[in-house]
Amino acid sequence: MPSSLDRRTLGSWLNGPRATLEAEGVQLPPRGKRLGRPADGSGSVASFGRRLVALFVDWALALGLTRLATIGADVDGQAWDLLVLAVFAAMTWGTLAATGRTPGYQLLGLRLEMARPTEPRTVWGLRTAIRSLLLVLVVPAAVWDADGRGLHDKAAGTAVVRA
Repeated sequence: MPSSLDRRTLGSWLNGPRATLEAEGVQLPPRGKRLGRPADGSGSVASFGRRLVALFVDWALALGLTRLATIGADVDGQAWDLLVLAVFAAMTWGTLAATGRTPGYQLLGLRLEMARPTEPRTVWGLRTAIRSLLLVLVVPAAVWDADGRGLHDKAAGTAVVRA
């Protein structure tokens, strides 16, 4: 291996910056503490793993709904991909705006709330629309802060928490 790339460097990339800092003895506050959220239990910021599984559940549901809606239609290729993405975005926005939960969130015991528990739930439909749009763009959802919130949640002022 080149001298600039050793096991420690590679491990820090795979484990993420939080794990690397904690391995070096840096004490970081629990996820969500800066937002006034508990470290664990109901109301705590959801883990990446739970959110990822919920995303897969929602994506599978969007695939199934799109397949049902296009029975007998000649849709394939890029048109199919865009249609699935549109169904996913509409389903995500609609269920979050109405209930604060997608089917995947419901299944995994998660809900979407304002980032800070004391904030009023203002312009909720607009917040969930912004969040859903940024989610389907993927990159904003793939960049997180120290509290485990993606840029799509930061832009909307929301957090996915355990129910």
